[in-house]
Amino acid sequence: MNLIVAVDKNWAIGYQNKLLVSIPADMRFFRDETTGKVVILGKKTLETFPGGKPLKNRLNIIISRQKDLKVPDAIVVNSIEEALEAAKDYKSEDIYVIGGASIYNQMLPYCDVAHVTKIDYSYHADTYFPNLDEKEDWYLELESEEQTYYDLEYSFCKYVRKK
Repeated sequence: MNLIVAVDKNWAIGYQNKLLVSIPADMRFFRDETTGKVVILGKKTLETFPGGKPLKNRLNIIISRQKDLKVPDAIVVNSIEEALEAAKDYKSEDIYVIGGASIYNQMLPYCDVAHVTKIDYSYHADTYFPNLDEKEDWYLELESEEQTYYDLEYSFCKYVRKK
């Protein structure tokens, strides 16, 4: 299973339930990676999408503690175990965990690949992703050339769990 995330220098991912920054090439990478695939996300992340609607052209599996939540064009589950069950008929490489922080933390043990856009800037943030550089069971397999968006520098990184 994969996860996909954009982090700043401190592995921050958000502030007040919003992304820290929107970089068009990162958004394009996200769209290209996840279109036609399965995405697993929390309800708060869903609420940040345009109109609070699931992403188009993907199977959206939404994890929520709200037992009676109904979301058109999505599967709603109430636990990590139920999300894994809902995704079990799909190839592991076609499943992407897309946030937020609580979902990333709970799903990280099930993921083998992490697509991380690293932004060379420290934002004011209140939400963080685990620092994979400090985790013994993860290593950086690939890193793109440095990219720029106005004055921001960033790179696309692929982390892989050690077998």
